[in-house]
Amino acid sequence: MMWRATILSTGCTAITLAFGATACGAITAGGGDKVLSGQTVTVAGVWSGSEQKNFQKVLDAFSARTGARTQFVSTGDNVSTVIGSKIEGGNAPDVVMVPQVGVLQQFARKGWLQPLSTTAQQTIGADFARVWKNYGSVGGTLYGLYFKVADKSTIWYSPQALARAGASLPTSYEELLQAGHDVSDSGLAAFAVAGQDGWTLTDWFENIYLSQAGPEKYDALAVHKLKWTDTSVVKALTTLGKLFKDKQLIAGSRKGALNTDFPGSVEKVFGPEPKAGMVYEGDFVAGIVKDQFGKTIGKNADFFPFPAVEGGTAPVVSGGDAAVVLRDGKNAEAGMKLLEYLATPEAAAVWAKAGGFLSPNRKLDLKAYSDIYASAIALSLIDAANSDWVRFDMSDQAPAAFGGTKGAGEWKLLQDFLHDPSDPKATAAKLEDAAAKAYRR
Repeated sequence: MMWRATILSTGCTAITLAFGATACGAITAGGGDKVLSGQTVTVAGVWSGSEQKNFQKVLDAFSARTGARTQFVSTGDNVSTVIGSKIEGGNAPDVVMVPQVGVLQQFARKGWLQPLSTTAQQTIGADFARVWKNYGSVGGTLYGLYFKVADKSTIWYSPQALARAGASLPTSYEELLQAGHDVSDSGLAAFAVAGQDGWTLTDWFENIYLSQAGPEKYDALAVHKLKWTDTSVVKALTTLGKLFKDKQLIAGSRKGALNTDFPGSVEKVFGPEPKAGMVYEGDFVAGIVKDQFGKTIGKNADFFPFPAVEGGTAPVVSGGDAAVVLRDGKNAEAGMKLLEYLATPEAAAVWAKAGGFLSPNRKLDLKAYSDIYASAIALSLIDAANSDWVRFDMSDQAPAAFGGTKGAGEWKLLQDFLHDPSDPKATAAKLEDAAAKAYRR
């Protein structure tokens, strides 16, 4: 097992070393004074299935503490369109869990958001790394609280498949491709690629780009101060294309990848009839592996960090869902109270115990997580955030028209590149054209 940060033990010692003595206190929830009895807080977000179920546990804990009722509405992937329609129809939710920085910025610029309360701002300032405050702010005003985050720099694998192939865990991108060939030579494809979901392809690109081009260019490209026709983009696409071109490495080849969605890609590695030895995506793969396929992390499912590319630093790309309060919500004041609760380690502990969750809150006791693997990933991400090395998902920082819309923009163009990776320079030009139009809007 390879870690960016080492957990010395599962007890208080490791946590004290990471955060100091204050992180080892007891975690409690509930027992409030029921000040919101009779009020209902409506929350909208992209979550469904197990994520929605686990978030409901957090909402239930808030209800037990305050007496408020809660109602969750799933928006699907097109958050900006759905919320815009609800505001226009006079049916705005009180709180939205926004999965993209670009959408948060869009909402703020349209005047839809309330600045966070003094209580929430003080908690974020004390308990969260500066990077999360930056991503939640627009024009110097803090609007968003990052409640659930993800480490999108993990590659998940079948230990049995790699052992059978005699493959070593890679520490570089070249070693990753070599390990892939070892696996394919043993009878399985190397990677299950979820090309049907364009967002997974943006994550592949972003990890390569951050490691290869470095954080300064990553930041510039994320806000379109650097054009997508820059040589660094073409170079990263060429590196990604090396994987896409290799028929031995992708389960079902490129056509099969384009017909595989994200859950399907995980199933191809950890399902009853494995087709591949590895799948790239974030820490949230663990939830599917455990809940749907009954695997045990560290035994018949495991992961390693996305490796460094061409001598660069190993990338740490994150994603996350920020809680925001809408001005037009019918009960925005109670919504702000929910957000203040979500900022506490008590709220984070509820979902951490359930699994499939990472919190950026430095006060959350690492023992709250469901296993030591989740604790280790959380510590790794917090360490990266404290050093300001972590970078937020680039496509999530872009306008939704470019970085967050199914069948359009970056998602579609990288799917086209997966279909035909022969001309990275032409793909870069198409990406620049789409980005320029979206940022002008």
